[in-house]
Parts: sequence; C-alpha cells; structure tokens
Amino acid sequence: MKTSEMFLTTLREVPAEAEIPSHILLLRAGFIKKLVSGIYSFLPLGNRTLKKIEAIVREEMDAAGAQEILMSALQPAELWQESGRWGVYGPEMWRIKDRNQREFCLGPTHEEIFTDIVRQAVSSYRQLPLNLYQIQTKYRDEARPRFGLMRSREFIMKDAYSFDRDEAGLDVSYKKMYDAYSKVFTRCGLNFRPVEADSGAIGGNNSHEFTALSEVGESEIVYCSECDFAATSERAEFKDEKQLPETAAALEKVSTPGTKTIEAVCKYLEADIKHSIKALLLQVAEEEGDKVSYVLALVRGDRQLNMTKLVNALDVPEYLVSMADEEKMSSVTGCVGGFTGPIGIHDCMVIMDSELSGSVNMVCGANEKDFHYTGVCEGRDFKADKVVDLKLLQAGDPCPCCGKPVKTARGIEVGQVFKLGTKYSEPMNCLYRDENQVDHPVVMGCYGIGVSRTMAAVVEQHHDDNGIIWPMSIAPYHVDIVIAKADDPVQKALAEDIENKLEALGVEVMLDDRDERPGVKFKDADLIGIPIRITVGKKAGEGIVEYKLRRGGDMEELEAAEAVSKAAALVNAERRG
Repeated sequence: MKTSEMFLTTLREVPAEAEIPSHILLLRAGFIKKLVSGIYSFLPLGNRTLKKIEAIVREEMDAAGAQEILMSALQPAELWQESGRWGVYGPEMWRIKDRNQREFCLGPTHEEIFTDIVRQAVSSYRQLPLNLYQIQTKYRDEARPRFGLMRSREFIMKDAYSFDRDEAGLDVSYKKMYDAYSKVFTRCGLNFRPVEADSGAIGGNNSHEFTALSEVGESEIVYCSECDFAATSERAEFKDEKQLPETAAALEKVSTPGTKTIEAVCKYLEADIKHSIKALLLQVAEEEGDKVSYVLALVRGDRQLNMTKLVNALDVPEYLVSMADEEKMSSVTGCVGGFTGPIGIHDCMVIMDSELSGSVNMVCGANEKDFHYTGVCEGRDFKADKVVDLKLLQAGDPCPCCGKPVKTARGIEVGQVFKLGTKYSEPMNCLYRDENQVDHPVVMGCYGIGVSRTMAAVVEQHHDDNGIIWPMSIAPYHVDIVIAKADDPVQKALAEDIENKLEALGVEVMLDDRDERPGVKFKDADLIGIPIRITVGKKAGEGIVEYKLRRGGDMEELEAAEAVSKAAALVNAERRG
C-alpha cells in the first residue's frame, strides 16, 4: 500500500486529553480518533491491527471448539428482568426506550441473550456441550472514561458462553477457554498473568482474570514468588493472624483530644496499632427510592478495608454502596466522625472482619468527640451482625497458601473467564432432559476478551520514546519501505520491485512514497511502529538498501534481494506470534 494513497494522519504534538503511552501513541500515530469522551473511531492502521487481534481470537476460539455467531447489541429489558440483573448492573447500563416506550439496553454483556437462544434450541443432553461466541461492540456508560481504549464507553469484546450438563463438563469447557486465552495473549505479544478474580456483576462461583502487566493498569494483583498463589487484590483471601492469649482488661473511656485517625490515637495512647479497631461508615441506597441504610465496617487498625469483599458480604450491587454522610448518619446511629466505634451504636448494621473475632484489649472510638475506649473485648463489649473476611491483602502480608510475604504488581485486565453454574439457566428456565427424561438446568460458563483493550495493552508493553513497537503478529503492516527521494526514478523503481517481491511472498508492505524529507518519514515509521524498515536511498543504483528492525539493533546495508529474503523469513517466523 502506497503511503501517498493512505488515509494517514500522524501528530507531532501530544494530544491534551491523553495521559498514558498507549493513548498518546495511538492518537499520534493515527490509529484512533476521538469522537466524544470515551468513544473512538478506528482509522485504517488501527482497524488493520484490530482485525488481526480478532483473527487470532477467532483461530483460537475455533480451535477450542467454539462456534461464532453474532447477536444484536440492542437487548430487551425483559430478559434482564427475568435473570434478575436489570437493577443490578446500575448506572453503567445504557438504558433506552423505543417509540412504544418498550425498554431496551445497549448490551454491556450478553449472558441473558445467549441463554435465551440456547433455551429455545436445546432440549436434550445429546445437544451438549455447546460453546458459542461473538466479537461485537459493547456499551458501558462509564462515569469517568479515561486512558483511551483502556476505559471507554464503547469497546469491542469477544464474549463466549459454554453450556454443559454438569459441573464436570463445565470444568472441561473452562479449561479449554483458559488455555485458549493463554494462547491468544501469547500470540499478541503480551506479558500476562492469569490470576484468581472476583466475579462482580457477571456472577458465578469461580473466575480468573488475565492481566497484562503494566504500571498504568487499573487492576492490582497480589502474588507469591514461593508458590502458585496469584489473585486480584479485590479477590485475594487473607489468612487471619493468630492472636496471643491475653487477660481481658476493664473497659475504660479515655480522653483523646484531636485524635481522629487510628495512627494518632495509638500514638497518643502509646498503644500497638494491632490492638485498635478501625471503623468505617458506609451507606447503602435502595435500588428505587431515596431511603438509605447504614453500615459500620470494622477492621483491625493496621488493615485496609477491601470494598469488594464488603459489597459481596452485603449482597447488594456495588453502585449502591458509598461512604456515608457522617452528619446524617450521626443523627440516626449516634456515631461521631473520627471517634466512631461499635459500642453503643444503633440502627446500623455492624459487619466485622474475621480477624477481630475474640479480640481483647482493643482501642476503638467511643462515639463521643475526643474520647475512645480502651480494654475493648469483642463479644463482651460489642457484637457484630456479620463476621467475614474484609481485609485487603497488600505487599508484605502473608500468602494465604504458604505464609510467605506476597508481592504486588499492576496490570491491565484484558480477559476474564467465569464459572457461572446455573446463575442464569435456573431463573431463565434453560433446561435439558437427561437419559431418564429428567429435566436439569444447563451449567454455564462465560468468557470475555477485551479486543480493543488488548490493542492498547500491547502498546503499553511495546513502545519507546519514539513510538510504538508492534509485534509482528498484529502489526498493521510487516514492512515499511521508505523511499528517501520520492522523485528519484531509480529509488522508486527499486522500492516498487522490493514491494512486489515481498507481497508475492505474503508479506504486507507499506511503501512510503510521500514527497517528504527522509527525517519526517523515519519519524513516522518509528511512531507507527512497523516491525521492519527498508530504506531505499542513494545506493539504489547499486541495488543496496538499508535494513533495520523497529525493536532495536543496528542498521544494515544489504543487497535488495537479501533484504527481501531476510524480511520474508522473519515475517514468516513471527507472524503467528
């Protein structure tokens, strides 16, 4: 493809709204164009890379036995109401009405729609197992779309759904998808790690997130270098620290003027922070109406509250839970901001971390300004309504499997697999009949890949100060042939000859024949990130060209035929990833 005929719009300046490398470079290199906040168009180069990622996904899905279909992005509300998720998904769901006031949504995901089509077509165990997938645009009305393709309101996703007779069958389907995802992300050139994850609004009882390691990622993972443990921080279990036996002291209210933080209180009282209780005030809104209920969450003073674990323990949609208005909560429950504790609080659900069970001689707020209690004993002085693991596992904390200190890393979620079980098949009556003519709910799995997000994740891992460095498998073109002087007939003839020979060998070529200075072409070549650059310059009359790899290494002078052979060999060796 001649660059002079391409729709190519590179930028020299960093776009004002771009914050991270992938966003900056995809805009500057002319791969994407912003329409409005969180919504992007894919320009020719971007669309070529996107299609290559989709092709890799299709090849691995097909190889794993999945069958591709295409569903509508427009989904009727009744199916979501049937599954019970219409209110659960919250404000991220784009809800619309047609002219007859019938409710629809723009699909953020497709569990209900796939379940519906299978329940209409599948009736016998002989039709199972079944795995269906699609590659389609999804919509989520993000409150804060940012980072370009990382968190957008419209994005391209591959979602697959497996249907099995039982949990054993689901285990097989899940493993197939898990392995297929590992192959997809390896072929895309990503450094990734599968980790245990929370199922969120999708539901189910088991999930793994595929995380592309990156400092700009919104996902934090915790892992152990001594064993196989790895999980997202929101999912990671925390093994309670064993308490040493102590003799319970008397409960005493003490003055602690101006000490609103745990650290300040413990310093003032010369107490070990592990002998303190951190109280966090939250409110839970109703799905409809203005009423709220209040929650007091308790963790040990040196711990951090894991909001995902709290939301799961409350069994409410995440968007309904928020930090409380202390003034309003105080008038109802008797709490006092900065001095709140579980003793004497009322009209409020108290949910306590399991590590505080049986704790003695603790420090906590007295629900009175400038006062705290000492000698607090759980069970004697207060009781919680619910006791669960609420702690956030952080770097240095003991691994829940082997006890060694865990480490943390940041990453980008590029895929996730879920064991749904019968979460959708039971309420939606998706049944099959076994050999004895007995009906059973189909056992389901769900598997998603962020196709457009994968594109951004690759750029985050593969770039330098000059631009993108695409892996061969998903580069928009394999070879960039640069003509140093576009009006030189000798250079032009040799460049076109190299182009024709490479294309005959199945190599995708971008021929930069623009009437621009060589420096401009080289900067664009580095910015766009084509894996191989062949420059046809002043030695064209001798049949000599310059050969250089975008990922680094010295420039070589080669005979044109050798450059063609070397480029074709490298492309063929790496194009599958």
